[in-house]
Amino acid sequence: MLLSPEVLTLQILNIIFLVFVTVSLFLSIRIFFKWDINATTKEQYKLEKQSFLAATIIKYILAIKLPLFLFFIFTLDKLSISLTGAMCAAGVVDATQFGTYLFILKIINIYLFGFWLIIHNIDIKNEKLPYTKIKFGFFIFIFFIFITEVIVEYLMFDAINIDQMVSCCGTLYSSSATSLISNIFILDTKILLVLFYGLFMSLFISYKFKLQYIFSISNFLFLIISIVSLISFFGTYIYELPTHHCPFCFLQKEYYYVGYFIYTLLFIGTFFGFVASGTNPTDKNIEKYYKISIIFSFLYLVLVSAYPIIFYIKNGVWL
Repeated sequence: MLLSPEVLTLQILNIIFLVFVTVSLFLSIRIFFKWDINATTKEQYKLEKQSFLAATIIKYILAIKLPLFLFFIFTLDKLSISLTGAMCAAGVVDATQFGTYLFILKIINIYLFGFWLIIHNIDIKNEKLPYTKIKFGFFIFIFFIFITEVIVEYLMFDAINIDQMVSCCGTLYSSSATSLISNIFILDTKILLVLFYGLFMSLFISYKFKLQYIFSISNFLFLIISIVSLISFFGTYIYELPTHHCPFCFLQKEYYYVGYFIYTLLFIGTFFGFVASGTNPTDKNIEKYYKISIIFSFLYLVLVSAYPIIFYIKNGVWL
């Protein structure tokens, strides 16, 4: 699988990323240990220029990494054609022991790079650059997570055997499956929906009263319950099939690529929710982060809720 055009593209970009993030790593280590904004030495002036270079590299990696994640999903879908038994990206993810871990790592890294960018934007707007050491120390941590992702991605594509039979999404995401994700079907649908809508109300109330810690916990739980309810309940209305629970199939053209829109709304809403939760309450940007989080989480809620409502209006029954 390493020689397919899409996988080669991903591997080449990973090599390019490795070169640039390694440069940023060395600069970040130097800045983290030697930065002193009050110093007027030649070394401090050099560090300031290097910080600008490192920040620019990291920003552009993030700018490419976001659309690259969508290309990664597209690649998995494309590879599913070559694997016996696979109907979509789910079969490719399950084809090796590395697939699920890689997916989790990629999502974590997108959040981490996004957090870094927020810290950077706050930092450069202050002439004293108060968060420079913090943001480059944070990048040192991100670097090792990123390296892990690159290694796991190579191992996953290298381990795929096109002659091996894999499970389709109908098998993987069913109540009779023995996988970890199959445990979500134990949850009663009514309880799941109460949690889903209840957590959004908790988000809204904690936003109105600026209960930062409650907003943080609610945002985290909303992310988890949103994914679980999407697989267990809302997804079946997108497919209009009660036994189809795949979280990947609605990324395909047969469903107008609506999955990309759904996941983007959820990501933006929860991402800015985490940012608002971790921002100093006196920061003037915190209100903007709260609003972005609430708006996009609400749009996600409206979009996924529209499918069962429209289905009921058209057919007069629930699935």
